[in-house]
Amino acid sequence: MGDPRLAITRRELGAISSEKTIVLALLIQLFIAAFSSFLVVGLVSLYDPGSVSDGQIVTVGVAGDASESVEDAVRPVSGSRARFFDSREQAERAFENGGVDALLLANHRDDGRIGVQTVVPKGSLRTTLVVTQVREVLETLERDERVARQNELSATPVTLPREVSASPYFGFTYTILLPLLCLLPVFISGSLIVDSITEERERGTFELLRVAPITLVDIVDGKLFAAVVLAPAQVALWLVLLTLNGISISDVGLLLVFVTALTLVVVSGGAAIALFFGDRQRSQLAYSTGLLLFFASLVFLPEHPSSTIARLAIDSAAPISFISVAGALVVGALCLGLLREFARRTGKDQL
Repeated sequence: MGDPRLAITRRELGAISSEKTIVLALLIQLFIAAFSSFLVVGLVSLYDPGSVSDGQIVTVGVAGDASESVEDAVRPVSGSRARFFDSREQAERAFENGGVDALLLANHRDDGRIGVQTVVPKGSLRTTLVVTQVREVLETLERDERVARQNELSATPVTLPREVSASPYFGFTYTILLPLLCLLPVFISGSLIVDSITEERERGTFELLRVAPITLVDIVDGKLFAAVVLAPAQVALWLVLLTLNGISISDVGLLLVFVTALTLVVVSGGAAIALFFGDRQRSQLAYSTGLLLFFASLVFLPEHPSSTIARLAIDSAAPISFISVAGALVVGALCLGLLREFARRTGKDQL
C-alpha cells in the first residue's frame, strides 16, 4: 500500500481543478503572463504616464518674481516648455482659455525660500501626464536650489549619483509585474489550504479520513504538499510565458526555491489557522489579517522579498539576496516543524 499522504495530495490536486474561483484566478494570472508584452505598455502608462506621452508637449505657464529659477528647471525636463507672463492675472487667464496646460506661480519668500503655487486642470486623461511633468519640474527646481545653496549649509551634502536614462518598461516589468506574478500564487496557496482543511471539518469528512490508519499529521502533510507544489509550478509556467514574450529571466532556479520557501511559510500559517478555528469564515478572516500583517512586517527586513525577486531576475543579486533565500528556507522549515507538532497535539486532543 502506497504512502497515504500522496493519495491525499492527488485528491487535493484533483479537487483544485474543480474549484471555479481558483481556476479563474489562475486564468487571470495566465492571461497577464501570456500577454505581458502588450499589457506592459498599458500598465506603464499608469505607472509612469510620461513614458507614453508620444511626443506630447506640456506647456507650463510661469509667473512671479522667481520665474527665472523655474525656467532653469523646466528646460532640462523632456516634454515640457515654459511660457512666461508678467502677472498672475495674465497667467490665470491663459490657463482658463487653454493657452497653457498648468501654472507655476513662483515667488521669493521673506525667509529666502521659493514658494511655488501649482495649478493643474481637473481630472482627465491628459491631467495625469500634466501632473507627472509638473512634478518632475518641481523636483528639478528643488535639486537645483539645493545645489545652489550648498555653501549656506553647515555640513557638506552628499554628492548625488549621476542620473542615467532608463526605460520605464524595464523598471515596471522587473519591480512590479514579475514580483506580482511570483507572489500571487503564494497567497492563493495559503487560501487553498485554509479552505481545504475547514471544508473537511465542516462536512465531517475529516472523521472519515481518520477511520483509515492515518494520523492528523499525515492528512495535513498531504494537503500541505499539494498547496506548496502548486505555487512554484505556477511561477515556472509564468516565467516560461514571460520569456516567450521577450522578457529575460535569470536565476530561475533560485527564484523557484525562494517562492517555494515563502509558500511553505504562508501555507503552514494558513493550515495552523484552519486547525485552530475550524470554520471557514473565521479562518479566512484570520488568514487574511495575518497575511497582511506578515507582509507589512517584511518592510523591516534588510531586503524585501519583491526586491529579492527583482534582483535575482535581472542577475544582480547581492549577498543579502542569497541570505534572504537561505533565511526563507530556514523559516519555512521551522514553520513546517511547528505545524506538524501543532497537528500532532490537535490530533491527540481529538481522540
